[in-house]
Amino acid sequence: MLVTPRIAHSHALHLFADMRNFLGVPNTLNVLTTFPFLLVGVPGLVLCLSGCCFGISLRGEKWGWAFFYAATATSAFGSAYYHLKPDDDRVVWDKLPMMTSAASLLSILVIERIDEQMGMSCLFSLITLVLVSIACERTFDDLRLCMMFHIVPCIVIPALLFLFPPKYTHSRFWFCATGFYLLAKFEAIADKKIYSASRYIISGHSLEHMCLAMVPIILTVMLWFRSIKIARDS
Repeated sequence: MLVTPRIAHSHALHLFADMRNFLGVPNTLNVLTTFPFLLVGVPGLVLCLSGCCFGISLRGEKWGWAFFYAATATSAFGSAYYHLKPDDDRVVWDKLPMMTSAASLLSILVIERIDEQMGMSCLFSLITLVLVSIACERTFDDLRLCMMFHIVPCIVIPALLFLFPPKYTHSRFWFCATGFYLLAKFEAIADKKIYSASRYIISGHSLEHMCLAMVPIILTVMLWFRSIKIARDS
């Protein structure tokens, strides 16, 4: 942040390729494709808190996954609210749940593969940093801190997966989820090109929503089937 210039809001960030209205709903497909977040977020949160079906052995992991699923479910409302009328005031409700999800996943891996106390400190520190970054964005019109939550997890999460041994089985699901996340980011960048290539049926941004929804789906399947591989103290 010290060596890069301030990144201010731009109206162009709110201009998506597909802004069609169906049945009076503005930006219809961009709004409707946020619904899968709710479908996977709410059941995931319920199963996580019940503690009866998921392979979760540490209290810290339970906190991390609870934040992740709560943020996933909330993103359905936040993103839909933003896409109904995309502007600088509403975009915060789209970013906040996504950034919280990324912070939660990063902390979960620290809890699982390194140390529970360190991971819990990471979880609450990163969530605090999420709120600080949103405040900086709104106060100083600077997106740099928010952008870190899109860039850093893409680097740190794969690094943790490679450097530290898994505590549970089915750890390959992490790589699959990371792949869908990276694919979603590519689709967001190629929003207009994908919209044109699909003969104006669906845009890259709508596909981004569906690929991002695959991340909690894959991780939910992982939690359902995994078992302890390496015993670690809580």
